[in-house]
Amino acid sequence: MKNNIIDENRDTAPVVEADHALTPAGDTVPILPIRGTVAYPQMKVPFLVSLKEAPMIEEAMKTDRIVGMLTVKNKNVAEPVPGELYEVGTIARVVHARKNDDGVLAVMLKGLNRFRVAAWHRGGPFLQAKIHQAPEIIESGLETEALQRQLRLRVKDVLDLTPYIPEDVAEAILGIEDPLQLAYVTAFNLDLTTETRQKLLEIDSLNQKIRELLDLLAHEKEVLDMGQKIQAEVREKMDNSKREYILRQKLEALKKELGDEEDASGEADDYARRIAAAEMPEDALKEAQRELGRLQQMSPQSAEYPMIKTYLDWMIELPWNRISEDIGDVSAARRILDEDHFGLEDVKERLVEFIAVRRLTKEREANEAQVSANIGQGVILCLAGPPGVGKTSLGRSVARALGREFTRMSLGGVRDEAEIRGHRRTYIGAMPGRIIQAIKRAGMRNPVFMLDEIDKVGQDWRGDPSSALLEVLDPAQNSTFRDHYLDVDFDLSEVIFIATANRLDTIPGPLRDRMEVIELDGYTELEKLQIAKRHLIPRQLRAHGLRDDEVTFMDAAVFKIIQNYTREAGVRNLERHLAAVCRKGIVQLSEKEWPHVLVTSKTVRAYLKKERYRDEKSETIRVPGIAAGLAVTSVGGDILYIEASRMAGRGRLTVTGQLGDVMKESAEIAYSYVRAQAPSLAIDPAAFENYDVHLHVPAGALPKDGPSAGVAMVMALASLFTRQPVRSDVGITGEVTLRGRVLPVGGIKMKVLAAHRAGLKTVFLPEDNTLDLDDLPPEIRKSMTLIPVGRVADVLSQALVQGVSPDLSDDEFLLDGQTDPEGRGTGGVPLVCH
Repeated sequence: MKNNIIDENRDTAPVVEADHALTPAGDTVPILPIRGTVAYPQMKVPFLVSLKEAPMIEEAMKTDRIVGMLTVKNKNVAEPVPGELYEVGTIARVVHARKNDDGVLAVMLKGLNRFRVAAWHRGGPFLQAKIHQAPEIIESGLETEALQRQLRLRVKDVLDLTPYIPEDVAEAILGIEDPLQLAYVTAFNLDLTTETRQKLLEIDSLNQKIRELLDLLAHEKEVLDMGQKIQAEVREKMDNSKREYILRQKLEALKKELGDEEDASGEADDYARRIAAAEMPEDALKEAQRELGRLQQMSPQSAEYPMIKTYLDWMIELPWNRISEDIGDVSAARRILDEDHFGLEDVKERLVEFIAVRRLTKEREANEAQVSANIGQGVILCLAGPPGVGKTSLGRSVARALGREFTRMSLGGVRDEAEIRGHRRTYIGAMPGRIIQAIKRAGMRNPVFMLDEIDKVGQDWRGDPSSALLEVLDPAQNSTFRDHYLDVDFDLSEVIFIATANRLDTIPGPLRDRMEVIELDGYTELEKLQIAKRHLIPRQLRAHGLRDDEVTFMDAAVFKIIQNYTREAGVRNLERHLAAVCRKGIVQLSEKEWPHVLVTSKTVRAYLKKERYRDEKSETIRVPGIAAGLAVTSVGGDILYIEASRMAGRGRLTVTGQLGDVMKESAEIAYSYVRAQAPSLAIDPAAFENYDVHLHVPAGALPKDGPSAGVAMVMALASLFTRQPVRSDVGITGEVTLRGRVLPVGGIKMKVLAAHRAGLKTVFLPEDNTLDLDDLPPEIRKSMTLIPVGRVADVLSQALVQGVSPDLSDDEFLLDGQTDPEGRGTGGVPLVCH
């Protein structure tokens, strides 16, 4: 509310007047124009009258002292005429008039009642008009009482929020009993426009006046509330600023007393020197200098100050121009690879070629512009194979052979794109991606960078990390790799990226297309023995604090661990069991004070307890319906026994073992082929109509898929219906067609190695895979019979035991129509799980 309400004894402000009596007015009254405000009934209002209007007041003082007060529509009009004045105003009585020293007449007027102009009188020294009095309509009832109460409550709320109002004036306003008088006093003291004041005056109904006032008071209360809130916020900021300033002054004084005064300018100068020495590219240097300029203008107590310092630290510590020189000696590289790894001849040969190519391109870089332009366009190697075959250690060997730093990043379970590209600096706790972090750890711009488990990268709502890796692993793009945190280009073209994977089918196609895949299929038993003797045993002896003359491993002991306690393509579990034997040996040396521990096969059995894997060489397939297939798993090759059984029914085929769609189709093809070839196999065609067949692949908890078990399924079904077992020493792989052709499959080396570990002597494989046999170690080719076949008939003629009746033991199921010595009923072919 306006602060213009003062005591009624002062002539400079309106006061409350309790007299409601109306002074009779004639038909014609002089009109006093007023500007910028509206005169209300029941109120005393002081005015300063101009010299032109002074005669009218003096004339009224001589008669009845009555004048009509009308508001001028445009307050800038000096001499208003009819039409420029509102025609609803207030009849007023001149209480007193006094002329000031400057000749201006000060007049106190008391509003009496409303009037309306009926007609204007022209010709005279001042305005005159014929008027009709228009008193307000005063309602009664519950609504009127409720409105009056609400008016008092709203007025009190506004008065409480209005600053600098004298307490006695507020009490005087709230003490007004007449609701009409309270309404006019409230309207006069609100900060309203002239048009709004005039509108309130012209409303005839008291209730309607109060309703309008309630809306205006509600708005005024909101404005006052907001004003107080803003004022409180400003005051709080000012208080905080003062408090912070005082605390800073005290802190500076304490630092001076302690002799530990921090020189912010000195810190900025230190960053400037470090930036100049970092040898950054032009774009990175501009960004670092821009952030340094912000740091210099910022208070050390600012929340953003440490964030800028962290960013500058990253920019300075990155190896923008630090490159290690390649050794590039091919003979030394070959020697280092042979020292670190036994076997894997093809893999090591490819790595030697890789190193030789990089050496040649480096030598000719200065002379051949084309080679110089493509020096960074090298291949990205991907070492794919089962766990424990030495993929990561091969990367370390490449780094040692080249004389480069080695760094690695595990991608297993990474699902956030920001892990690769980093977080933007707008986020709290932002930091560069793991690529830039690894480069910083290496300290060189051209390390050997190992991307472990690239096949296990995932994706979710946070993005696709494998898509972000496309830029990293593309030699045509990674020279301008941009991390979101750094927001400047970083050159990755000199980095040698080597990825590792257990499976290739889970790697997205575009990402796999950027890499040259080198497959590591696993080790033979002889290779594992040599690896254990040359690398694993010496490493475990050192890890357990043992000397070579304290523990000696016999070859037979190592062979027993390989054959009976591990079943893997790599040597990771073999090393764990060697570590367990070393721990047991330490106990014997400590408790029994043995001077030396000789580890034999019997010692292994005593230390490692029960054998986990039986020697499958001693097991034979003695019943029809079982064939040994060969498969590739995430841990290398494995034996996959396929079992078939039949029972009375209607010729239905049931397939179990958690098989994929492709493998289920292979089972249906195998069943159809055997049924179609029934005459040539001497099988009664009625057997397919009178019996249901159940084909099962054990280890049902593990998912299986692929077409390579097709020929093995044909052998199991053919064995079932011809009642001739499959040879126990035979392993079979290959995809089958309805015509009986054997199509090529993958993973031949891993499958043959698995067959060798299982003790199988003969392996049937597709003739189109004959070239894959060159990858096998010589000792494997010598110890096994590898038979390439083009048609299933070739396998049937050689793998089935011709003319041999099944030899059933008491604890096995019987063939149809047979009984055991105790007279048990017929059943199906036994489900023997190997």
